[in-house]
Amino acid sequence: MVDLGWAAGFLVVFAVVGGFELFDRTSFALIAMAARSRPWPTWVGGATAFVLTTVIAVTVGAALADVLGPARIGWLRVAGGSFLIVYALYSYLTPDEEERLERVTQARAAFTTAFVTIFLLELGDTTQIFEIVFVADWGWVVVLVAGSLALVSVAAWDVVLGQRLGARVEPATMRKVVTVVLLVVGVATIVYGLAPAAFPALSLAAPG
Repeated sequence: MVDLGWAAGFLVVFAVVGGFELFDRTSFALIAMAARSRPWPTWVGGATAFVLTTVIAVTVGAALADVLGPARIGWLRVAGGSFLIVYALYSYLTPDEEERLERVTQARAAFTTAFVTIFLLELGDTTQIFEIVFVADWGWVVVLVAGSLALVSVAAWDVVLGQRLGARVEPATMRKVVTVVLLVVGVATIVYGLAPAAFPALSLAAPG
């Protein structure tokens, strides 16, 4: 049996965290800010907030993994999947939350606006939940590095897109698609927590 080790974990974390963040409300908020602010401080502020929330997620995930232990780590995945389902429904029913946060901070400098808005939106967001759950599978170092690189890259893409497209990006249709995807992923995460054998590829990639 081939041990895919940390490289597989890095790729999975980078792809999942970066992929979901591309279409997340936080990403749309950063695009909107970049459309009317200087790109460099907007990116630095957003990227800094992303890295800080990743550190928080990794710390929480490592602590929970230690407390639960290997025998009960599946319950962490169940909790994470349940949160994803609740979050998907909440974000679909409250689509203007990111706009409210942006209005609160829009009078400040580009860096501060990006940092405060992204930090507040990202706390408890889907990518944070994924990172917390992933720590149990691949360890805090892999999740911290891969998650941070993914989010910093997404922040750069958001700023470039915001500068080019302005505020014309319409998130309504994408919000519906993301809600459905999150519901499916949430259910799958719960199933993985209760019956890891249902996902042999993930079981093979995870160390130990």
